[in-house]
Amino acid sequence: MLRDDITLRLRWLMLSRLAIATFLLGITTFIKIQRTEILPEVSLISLYVIISLTYLLSIVYSLCLRFIENLRINVYIQALSDVILITGLVYVTGGIRSIYSVFYPLVIIYSALFLARGGGLIIASASSILYGVLLDLEYYQILNPLYTIAIDEYHFSAGYVFTRIIIHIASFYIIALLASFVVEKEKQTRMLLAEKETAFDQLDLLHKSIIESVDTGIMSINLKGRIKSFNRAAEEITGFSFKDVENKNIAEIFPNYAEIQDKIKTEDHKGSVKNRFDVEIIGKGNKNLQLGCSVSFLKDTKGRRIGDILIFQDLTNIKKMEEALEKSRRLAFIGEMAAALAHEMRNPLASISGPIQVLRKDLELNTVDEKLMHIILRGKDQLENIIKDFLLLAKPSTGTRERLLIGEVINDVIECIQYVPDWNENIHISLLPSDNISIYANKTELREVIWNLILNAIQAMPDGGTLSVEAKRDFDDFEKEFVEIRISDTGYGIDGKNLNKVFVPFFTTKERGTGLGLAIVNRIVEVNNGNIRIESTVDKGTTCIVSLPLM
Repeated sequence: MLRDDITLRLRWLMLSRLAIATFLLGITTFIKIQRTEILPEVSLISLYVIISLTYLLSIVYSLCLRFIENLRINVYIQALSDVILITGLVYVTGGIRSIYSVFYPLVIIYSALFLARGGGLIIASASSILYGVLLDLEYYQILNPLYTIAIDEYHFSAGYVFTRIIIHIASFYIIALLASFVVEKEKQTRMLLAEKETAFDQLDLLHKSIIESVDTGIMSINLKGRIKSFNRAAEEITGFSFKDVENKNIAEIFPNYAEIQDKIKTEDHKGSVKNRFDVEIIGKGNKNLQLGCSVSFLKDTKGRRIGDILIFQDLTNIKKMEEALEKSRRLAFIGEMAAALAHEMRNPLASISGPIQVLRKDLELNTVDEKLMHIILRGKDQLENIIKDFLLLAKPSTGTRERLLIGEVINDVIECIQYVPDWNENIHISLLPSDNISIYANKTELREVIWNLILNAIQAMPDGGTLSVEAKRDFDDFEKEFVEIRISDTGYGIDGKNLNKVFVPFFTTKERGTGLGLAIVNRIVEVNNGNIRIESTVDKGTTCIVSLPLM
């Protein structure tokens, strides 16, 4: 036992001794008040003396605990003092007739508890000696017990006295041995328990180290869907701390995560659980996350299901990389196809264009033939524009980059675009100041981006509306400065189901569209390390937001 533990037990021992002394004091006082003949006056006085000594010795014991560091010595002092006090108590309450000899075993037991077998046997020996000497002195009438008024009242035989002494001595040693046996077993149990606790602590530490060290999110839920554990990786992936999610229903924290429970329950009724699936959740700060999850039953020692364990990884960046890879693959295919088309179509177009121009100059055509000639030339121009867009989509221009003023490029585009056939005089232009923002970029590419976005905006407002164009500086999460160009219209908007398809080549909802405009814009923005996003509401309008680094 540790020193603090032994000291605490010794204090409880002293309190117990005081409680017994107080109880005896109460009995003695009651006898005194009732004036019964149970004990003579001299015995009552002696009892008061013994009880007072007990209180006095308790103070001495407390001082010994402070000044004597060896706790075994403290226990021996208390135990031997108790044996002497009990012997005195037996003497003043009738000697061989006294019932207070039952207090000896109490001292022997606590001696065995504190001092093990050796200490218990020593106190048993001291108790045997003092009790035996007391009864022998009483038998030979050297001492006259205070309880006995006259010497001639003593009429116990030598055999009876000897038997009583032997029985007490035997009981003292038996109690010492039994108590020491219990103490040793208790000590062994404590050691075994300490070893088990140490092993458990090490296992628990290992378990926590493994769970907290892996970069995979691990979460356990009970059968009611309440979250019971949430490791470090889970906190980092979702942005929620364990305090945020503890004992909360999984659907409350992750609204889109409820489908996991449905899948678990559905598979559970079938007798098995789907091991792997992907799910999209909304993390802290309304951040969309793509997670790859696996689920397993959480079982108790009897094999009964008590919950589920969800293991998940953040696949958001991987999904983005897959999408980018797929887009690059498609663009590479388009580039190869564009190169082939350019080679196969440009030569025939050139051979057609030259003769037609010569014929147009040398021939005098009537009105019908002139219209037919215009149709041919317009078709030739459309084919050339498609080939140009194709090549621009596959590989944006690598022309010279220069310092450009965003405001000048926007004004130039707006002036020119008012002459396209799709322009409507009912369109109102809201051009916000650009604060003379300059950007290092290729002028042709930047103009192509702004042109296509503004053209889409005016095409979305065939009956007129408001076209808003704004450019402003801002900073990203890494404190890098960029320019944000916002082009908004009040047209018919884009259906939500089509919003993710607008950058796909050849996807269009227009009758005469090629589906290459926004694809080219997205390609140019990506090549310049920027990004583009579109916000749209049906029948209310669309806003295109382009972010480009200033350098």
